[in-house]
Amino acid sequence: MGTLTAQMSNTGSAWRLYVVLYGVPDWPTVRWERTGPVPTVAERRHALAALGYEVAPGAVWSWTEDHLDPDDDNTPVALIAAVTVRPREVVTA
Repeated sequence: MGTLTAQMSNTGSAWRLYVVLYGVPDWPTVRWERTGPVPTVAERRHALAALGYEVAPGAVWSWTEDHLDPDDDNTPVALIAAVTVRPREVVTA
């Protein structure tokens, strides 16, 4: 399997990190039941590992913002982070 995209967003009451899997109804997801602070890079790394993924070599988190109503800049901003991931390498002894 190649690389995939992991995204993280704030749903208003929690941060949610998920791996986008096309054609699959339930994406692997981790939630932090808080609005702030933003989950640290270490927290995201641990969450991805728990889901069986890791950040792809050389990939960095990027942030973008979206609006609930793109035609109204008075609506709350939704922050979305994304990074390229790959299935985690399993080391056997």
